[in-house]
Amino acid sequence: MPQSDFSFSTTAEEVAVAFADQIKGKNVLITGTSVGGIGFETARVVALNSANTIIITGHNAERLKITEDAIKKEIPSANIHPLVLNLSSLDAVRKAAAEVIALPGPLHVLIHNAAAPVEAFKLTVDGLENQAATNHIGPFLLTKLLAPKLLAARTADYTPRVVFVSAAGHAYCTDGVNFDTLGKPKSEGFDPMNAYCLWCIVYFALGCTACPLFCLERRHCE
Repeated sequence: MPQSDFSFSTTAEEVAVAFADQIKGKNVLITGTSVGGIGFETARVVALNSANTIIITGHNAERLKITEDAIKKEIPSANIHPLVLNLSSLDAVRKAAAEVIALPGPLHVLIHNAAAPVEAFKLTVDGLENQAATNHIGPFLLTKLLAPKLLAARTADYTPRVVFVSAAGHAYCTDGVNFDTLGKPKSEGFDPMNAYCLWCIVYFALGCTACPLFCLERRHCE
């Protein structure tokens, strides 16, 4: 299927087939890979198209084992590396990043799919609002820590990728978004849906601006 034919009805398998030559032999990390979700389907089709190593992440080892078993049942040859990752904890992010860095070879693709649910106000162990920590700050730190391993994958013919999976949640905030949620985490007046909409907007903005902003750092673009 040509990319020009992609639409809302295009399946993950169809996309993977179109980019099969860019998947084969690559090391890919996907956050949030519980069975039945977008992250799981992404991991499955990446394995189906002969990625070298697929690093799957989740909150606990038991659910990761379920994901690994489901993929290997269909694709016995899949090289799956389960990684416990709690994006709401900065220490946990650093620990997981260190494990990835210790793996052999570069990291070709980092896909940020994990997200916190829409729920009541809650602070993380670092004193951050949970959605802010899980949906933005944790992924930002993970990307920063893994940047050298991603850059090591760059060749004359290949550019490593960082992908952010967003949603249309911003459409639910018809009265606007309160950006004070970013810097003033407090329970008074907290609106869970507003927080969710905010991070959908942030991820959309990242998709539009991340590339040119990172290219201002010339040492990564020469």
